[in-house]
Amino acid sequence: MNTGLKITAFAAALTTVFGTAYGVGKGVGPMGTPERAEHPGHSAQASAPGTSGAGADANADADADGHGGHPEAARASAPGGLQVSDAGYTLSLDTRQVGPGPAELRFSIKDRDGRKVTAYKTEHGKELHFIVASRDLTVYHHLHPVREADGTWSTPVDLPAAGGYKAFADFTPAADGAKGVTLGADLAVPGTYAPAPMPPATGTAEVDGYDVTLGGTLDPGRAGELRLTVGKDGRPVTNLEPYLGAYGHLVALRDGDLAYLHVHPNAGGPGPEVSFTATAPNAGTYRLFLDFQHEGKVRTAAFTVQAGGPAGAPSAPAATGSTGSTGSTADEPGGHSH
Repeated sequence: MNTGLKITAFAAALTTVFGTAYGVGKGVGPMGTPERAEHPGHSAQASAPGTSGAGADANADADADGHGGHPEAARASAPGGLQVSDAGYTLSLDTRQVGPGPAELRFSIKDRDGRKVTAYKTEHGKELHFIVASRDLTVYHHLHPVREADGTWSTPVDLPAAGGYKAFADFTPAADGAKGVTLGADLAVPGTYAPAPMPPATGTAEVDGYDVTLGGTLDPGRAGELRLTVGKDGRPVTNLEPYLGAYGHLVALRDGDLAYLHVHPNAGGPGPEVSFTATAPNAGTYRLFLDFQHEGKVRTAAFTVQAGGPAGAPSAPAATGSTGSTGSTADEPGGHSH
């Protein structure tokens, strides 16, 4: 497999698939070597050389949840983000609709007794990771909300146009034995709305002067390697900066139901290539969002990928679109807020 950062699996969740946001492993190891993800919404990850503890143990102890990096372990998990309630927890949006433009979202995670959760495990530097995407997959925001003492979370967001959106919360409660959970809830921006067509699949995404090239394959039911190579001004970028413990993060959303997966590389150098091992649960269209940091700024490159095709023919992933760190349009899928 090519050098660069590598992940072992859209597996627990593209076949979990979509089975984090920054959905996560059992914590963050050394820079560039986050540990395995172990809950729906995250892919399984192999331990980096020299990594011990949760990463290595999880790889050996892959269970029926479909996590573990082995082909047979990647089949069983339910998709992540499709339910508003799961595992005794509910994503409760105080803000269910906002007008186009800047707004504040407020929400909480409630337990089975209706109490707001106030204690979380910190994973990849955050207690909770929050994604907002439009139903037509042309708008994408990875947000970092702030929690109040009573368990209420809030975050600014800028949704550019009327339409249907979905919010994803990815977290692990601090309760003993609690596993990671990815929940999804609908969000609306009222007004006249016509869904934008899915951006076409092409080979390269341009992001603030960076060119990100996607190679490899995404095959239904079979692991394949996705390779994302970052360049600028015609030269490879070899000094990517760690962002939340890794040199690249990948979120995948399935067209139609927005089934959700977040994967992280587990080892490798700072570019130019970031690689992920991914398994699609079925043939169809997927939208990939790659976050990377360089020169102090996080950027997101968006890709449309077709998984599957004519019998016997390999699938052909490709990329299109661009995004910065703020607003989003059909050509600029989203950004980051902290």
